[in-house]
Amino acid sequence: MKFVVIGGTGLIGSKVVARLQEQGHEVIVAAPATGINVLTGEGLEAAMVGADVVVDLSNSPAFDDATAMDFFETAGRNLLGAESRAGVGHHVALSVVGTQKLAGSGYFRAKIRQEELIRGSGIPYTIIHSTQFFEFLPGIIKSSADGDAIRLPTALIQPIASDEVAESVTRAALGEATNGIVEIAGPDREPLPEFAERFMQVVGDTRQVVADPSTPYFGAALQEGTLVPEGAAWQGRIGFERWIAGTDYAGAGNR
Repeated sequence: MKFVVIGGTGLIGSKVVARLQEQGHEVIVAAPATGINVLTGEGLEAAMVGADVVVDLSNSPAFDDATAMDFFETAGRNLLGAESRAGVGHHVALSVVGTQKLAGSGYFRAKIRQEELIRGSGIPYTIIHSTQFFEFLPGIIKSSADGDAIRLPTALIQPIASDEVAESVTRAALGEATNGIVEIAGPDREPLPEFAERFMQVVGDTRQVVADPSTPYFGAALQEGTLVPEGAAWQGRIGFERWIAGTDYAGAGNR
């Protein structure tokens, strides 16, 4: 089979590309660095020739409202248009658990629009809703700095390792289109401040974590269950301890 992986040089994309190639499939690694640009349309038509499946792992270069909406609108129309003209049989996209509940955030409004374009394209599709990656914890902590404290909402999270996200995306790409949403999550569910504290202890970050239910998450107010699956979801096997042990962060607090 021939796969086109949009964002194929990124964290998840590079792992998906490797998995598909290991199974003997033809894979087009699509990214600006490889001459394929979803915003300008450069290289898209040629990449789609003979493609069976397109995996869209692209993301906005910035999270502000205008940039995110422009990216997902433009990229979505360019990509889905090229797929339709080429007769691609399955579009797989990675999105976020709780997206539909986060319309208070401009970034998530843009993700909602991305999903609307996919559903309206007429192309068979599978949308994967993932919980936050463990790899996002440092960025979440950094964005939540409030003086000498880290202020975070008390909502639950159920982080998943990027390796298991890639595993799930690959499985979806090799399967039949569901024309719906598949949810994936990690094995452990805890309040966001508790996960942050666990990470900070490992890296020796002594700042105080303040749990504040009213603190927004990337501009959106959260309920307790906004960021975790409501019903059945594929659940990973890699918990926090196993994940952190395999990273450069392990032992950082003792250096």
